[in-house]
Amino acid sequence: MSTVLVIVIVVVAVIVIAMLIAAARRSRQQRELGQTQVEAQHDDVSHHRERADENRAEAALAEERAKRAKAEAELNDERATAREQELRE
Repeated sequence: MSTVLVIVIVVVAVIVIAMLIAAARRSRQQRELGQTQVEAQHDDVSHHRERADENRAEAALAEERAKRAKAEAELNDERATAREQELRE
């Protein structure tokens, strides 16, 4: 009877150890997954910030182009007015 009892105790101990190892592995995998998700979220934030910076740069460039176009239009208006005055004289 004692031999059977020792075998049962050893089997139970092995099962408990296996369960503890499995639980530790699952915990580690969940922690790694959490870290990966946090890194991905940080990458998303960085990506959105980069896009915002790019959009701001494009907007500034478009604004500069609009100012130049307005200045050219005003210059052309001035030239047209000057030509009209020359024709009237």
